Amino acid sequence: MFFSRRIREKAVSALRKAKAASGCLLVSLSLASGTAYSQQGESRGSGEIPDLQGVYSIATVTMLERGEQFGGELVINAEQAAAVGETGASYLDDLVSNVGGAEAQVGGYNTFWMDPGERMAVIDGGIRTSIIVEPEDGRLPWAEGAQRRIFGSMRAQRAFDGPEVRPMGERCLVGFGSSGGPPMLPVLYNNHSQIVQTDDYVMILAEMNHDARIIRLKNNQRNEMHKWLGDSIGYYDGDSLVVETTNFHAQEGFRGALRHFFYLSADARITERFSRLDENTLLYRFMVDDPAVYSRPWSGELPMNAVEDQIYEYACHEGNYALPGILAGARRQELQAEFGPVGQ
Repeated sequence: MFFSRRIREKAVSALRKAKAASGCLLVSLSLASGTAYSQQGESRGSGEIPDLQGVYSIATVTMLERGEQFGGELVINAEQAAAVGETGASYLDDLVSNVGGAEAQVGGYNTFWMDPGERMAVIDGGIRTSIIVEPEDGRLPWAEGAQRRIFGSMRAQRAFDGPEVRPMGERCLVGFGSSGGPPMLPVLYNNHSQIVQTDDYVMILAEMNHDARIIRLKNNQRNEMHKWLGDSIGYYDGDSLVVETTNFHAQEGFRGALRHFFYLSADARITERFSRLDENTLLYRFMVDDPAVYSRPWSGELPMNAVEDQIYEYACHEGNYALPGILAGARRQELQAEFGPVGQ
């Protein structure tokens, strides 16, 4: 149903379709708001606007929250990181450990389909133990009772009544986790994104579920519409692009990043900063301010590493038999609960 980069690289026809789709998207943006800047910045005139364009990867085995094994340290040395690399590999095996059990969960993809990266995040030469940098302990600062209330409410919902109550990623409306942002965070595969700049807009296209976030640069008026990826307004501050986002869709509150999950209320405010570190690297920083859920703002950092690649088509719904299968299984369970075992 959902194909990883590793598999798609073997499909020449998919590459051709992706190239055509990417070209159409860039042409549409150009027609809407002026010609997109060249990747080398040749059309920038004064050169005051930083050139952030390109295709980047945020794949990493660094987790959102810091593990206890790091003793509270944000930065570790190469020897410590080598040991964590082994943990990162076994982490993938743990994800599919339930596969094959008679009454256990049937599991998801095996490791063949997963491509979360092979190294920890490195910023300014320092190997990071968590994406979160504030609070200093690298942990989510849940408000008192908020985590229990939010996750308890989700468990109490009748999650199989119909397609409308299934997760957004499962319904192919937005990507899994928080890959499209904000904040943009790594997931199990498809961790590429593309940045395109024009005079009036910046577009960030996430490979996962082809989520395209359109950031306005010259119109800072917000309306009351709540969007899947929020309402983003951006401006340039020196050599950085700053993006402020709020008005999130209420059904897109539950987010994830590899092992960790978090929640955003519809009124959360997220500030992102994209800055160029060198020719091949952007520094991505973000801060989440959501007093309805967290006791204080929290922030994180990730390197965005340039890749000589393109964004591939994410054909989410083609052959998507999982959703009707999930709902059919729920209906069968209901019949069995009311009338006893049903014939095969």
